[in-house]
Amino acid sequence: MATPGLYRRVLPSPPAFDFASIEGKKLFMEAFRDGTMEGFFKLITHFQTQSEPAYCGLASLSMVLNALAIDPGRTWKGPWRWFDESMLDCCEPLEKVKSKGISFGKLTCLAHCAGANVQAFRSHESSINEFRTHIKTCSMSDQCHVISSYHRGVFKQTGSGHFSPIGGYHAGKDMALVLDVARFKYPPHWVPLSLLWEAMDTVVEATDEHRGYMLISRQQHEPALLYTLSCKHDSWTSIAKYLMEDVPLLLKSENVKDIEGAITVVCMSLPSNFRDFIMWVAEIRRHEDDGQSLSPEEMRRLAMKEKLLKQVQETAVCCEGAELLTGQHGSSAGFCCEKTCVKQIRGDGGKPITLVSGTVKDGLSKHGLQILVPITQQQSNCCFDPSDCSGMHPAGNDVLTVLLLALPMQTWSGLKDKVLVQELTRLVSAEHLPTLLKEEVLHLRRQLILLKRSQDNEVDDDLSAPLL
Repeated sequence: MATPGLYRRVLPSPPAFDFASIEGKKLFMEAFRDGTMEGFFKLITHFQTQSEPAYCGLASLSMVLNALAIDPGRTWKGPWRWFDESMLDCCEPLEKVKSKGISFGKLTCLAHCAGANVQAFRSHESSINEFRTHIKTCSMSDQCHVISSYHRGVFKQTGSGHFSPIGGYHAGKDMALVLDVARFKYPPHWVPLSLLWEAMDTVVEATDEHRGYMLISRQQHEPALLYTLSCKHDSWTSIAKYLMEDVPLLLKSENVKDIEGAITVVCMSLPSNFRDFIMWVAEIRRHEDDGQSLSPEEMRRLAMKEKLLKQVQETAVCCEGAELLTGQHGSSAGFCCEKTCVKQIRGDGGKPITLVSGTVKDGLSKHGLQILVPITQQQSNCCFDPSDCSGMHPAGNDVLTVLLLALPMQTWSGLKDKVLVQELTRLVSAEHLPTLLKEEVLHLRRQLILLKRSQDNEVDDDLSAPLL
C-alpha cells in the first residue's frame, strides 16, 4: 500500500527564479562580480534544512548564528558547542514551536539570548528603501546577515508565514536571494526585492502583528565567555521569577540597613536549584587533540577567560552566601566522569596551563575529554576522586558576583533607604567595569530580561523595549 506524501513543490517562476537555473546562475555570477554575494559563502557553508515543518525560524537562526561563528556556550552533542534547532528553546518551548511555529518577536528574543547583536524591524517601522540598504550592506560583508519573515502567498507559493535568511542581492535587477530552509519544498530562489518587501509587509492573523526582518551580527566581544543562563531545566521559570520579581519585593519588605544586608537578602533566599540556571562555559577538547602546546585559538580563548575571571575577582561585590554554589557541580543528565586527572602543560612563553583530563561516559559510548581551566591559582599535578571537584572551575562567589552585577538596576529601587539605593547602584553599575567584564555582565542581563519577558509573553509587544 502506497504511503501518501509530497515530494517537493514546483517553484512558481516567475516571480521567483530557481538558484540552480540558468537565470539563477547568471544572477549569482553578476551579483558576485559586483561584490554583493560576500555573505553568501558563510551562509551556504552552514545551510540546513528545517527538521520540522514549523521550525523555519529556528533553522534560519541556527544557520545564521553558526555562519557568524557565535559560540553557544553549551554543548550540542558530545563535547561540541554548536547551534542546532534543538538548542533554541529559551524563549518558547520546542513542543509549542513544533506545533504552532514561532513569532517574529520570540525569534528576535532567541537571537538576543544566543548572544548575537540584533536589530529587528517590523515592516510598518521601516521602509523598502531602508530594507534595500540593509540587504545591500549585509550582502557585501560576511559579518552581518538578514533573516526575513514573509508570507509565501505573495510569491504564488503554497503555505503562509515563513522565515528564511537572505543570501545575496543583485543590484542591477533589484533581486534578493532567499535561502529557503524548507529545502524539501522549494529550492533557494531569487525574488524581486519589491515583492519580498510586499510579502513582509503583511500581518500575522494570530497576533495581529506585522512581519518584518532582522539584522544579526556578532557582538564586539564574545558573550558567555565564562557564564551563560540555561533554560534546559524546568526550574528556570521559577528562578527567573525569583530574580526579577521576588528579590525586589524582598528588599522592599526587609529592614535592610546596609549593602551587606541587601546582598545577604538576595543570596540567602536563592532557590536550591539555582546552580542549574547559571552555567559555567568550559573549554573542552578531545584527548586526541592533546599535546604539549595549545593551538593559537585555545590560547586566545583561555587568555580571555583568565582575564575576565581576574576582573570578576577584583570587583568589590562579594557575598557570604557563596557556599550555595560551591561543592558539588551540576552535571548533564546521562553523563558521568569515570576518572579525572589534573596536570599542567606549557603555553606560549612557558606559561603553565591547567588541564583537567577525564573519561566521560554517555550511555554506551565513552569520550576522552580535557578541560582548559581558567583559574588564577594553579593546582599541583595529581589525580583525584571526581566527586571532589573543588577549585576546578570559577568559584561560587565568582558566580554570585557576576549575578549581582547582572541584575537589572531597578532591582534595588524598592529599598527604603534612598542613600543605600544610590550606594548599591554605584556598586553594581556596569558603566565603570572593564570592557570584557562589562560585556559579560550585560549579556547575562539581556538574557535574564528576555527570559522574563518571554515567560510573560511580552517579547512581541515592543521589539525596541530596553534590555539593560
